[in-house]
Amino acid sequence: MDQHLLELGILLVILGLVTGLLVPRFTNPRMGVASHLQGMTNGPLLMVLGLTWPRLHLSHGWLVVTFWLAVYGAYANWLATQVAAVWGAGHRFAPGASGDHRSTPGRERVVDVLLATLAPAILAACVLVLIGLLR
Repeated sequence: MDQHLLELGILLVILGLVTGLLVPRFTNPRMGVASHLQGMTNGPLLMVLGLTWPRLHLSHGWLVVTFWLAVYGAYANWLATQVAAVWGAGHRFAPGASGDHRSTPGRERVVDVLLATLAPAILAACVLVLIGLLR
């Protein structure tokens, strides 16, 4: 799993870099910058987790749960802001980045679900990593 976290982390950095190049083309460029930053911060987070992984003292089941929570949280953060930038969505949970942009109710719901679920996922992953390090 540590190797997969390293690979997924660098892939997310690449996605963040490409997103940065596309910012002027987005419906909401400010949300595009947010998406770029999510790739540039969550990618290294996954890489740090990959480097930390061998030091975790958790059961195999908890390692699997931690892995998927971290990957989901990191990628959902980039994806939510990415689609919000393309669609001009995200006003409910990211009003500062969405500004006056609004999208269709369905698109807003997609972004809302991603934003609302990624935070507990990444927080839970980090708590599990801390527990695994303290054991």
